Amino acid sequence: MGTFVITKRLNGYYKYEFISRKGKTILISNDFELRFECEENIELLKKSIDIISLTKFKSKNGKLYFKIILKEKEIAVSRKFSTDILLQKGIKELKNASESDVLDFSDSKSIFLEL
Repeated sequence: MGTFVITKRLNGYYKYEFISRKGKTILISNDFELRFECEENIELLKKSIDIISLTKFKSKNGKLYFKIILKEKEIAVSRKFSTDILLQKGIKELKNASESDVLDFSDSKSIFLEL
């Protein structure tokens, strides 16, 4: 079972990633100005996992990815996969998202030294 991980981008916006049980990123959300919006979007995705639409795409360099559409709105984009089998594994992992935990690392201090 995967895990949702909330983090804060350098620009101050929040995002979440869905991470597989093996530690690979499956998808990354859009940006959110407030953390609670990010949390609400995760809960909406978890509750709506059976009715979301997945639209598959191929990048210019031949990598495969998908976008998650809910109520005609794009809410997340997957990472790039090198093969269709890996893409299908990522989608399969996502199907169990309703049972996934949420980890919030948005308040974590930067691990990089400021110069």
